[in-house]
Amino acid sequence: MIMIQEFLSQYNLQGIAIGLATFLIIGIFHPLVIKGEYYMGQKCNWLFLIGGIATLILSIVTTGTASILCGVTSFSCFWSILEVKEQRERVRKGWFPANPRRMESLPEERK
Repeated sequence: MIMIQEFLSQYNLQGIAIGLATFLIIGIFHPLVIKGEYYMGQKCNWLFLIGGIATLILSIVTTGTASILCGVTSFSCFWSILEVKEQRERVRKGWFPANPRRMESLPEERK
């Protein structure tokens, strides 16, 4: 890992690497929100909250690039809490499928 950081620093590529990692982290959270809402509904907000707090603490106790990426992951978790509510609305509108095994997840017009 140290060799990678030295390489990125030597060729001044740290910003590009962090930007790419941020893009990938945010991209990973999109399907996590969709699947979380589908299988767990609003209950998955607790997982995002716990994950956000854990990575926020990691961001505080680590340094350098790891700290930055933990911070990005933390706030992606916090943002996902809001997105789960938005995803529920998208399911209600019929833009995404509702999980038939969860009666509380079915939109009112589909019950």
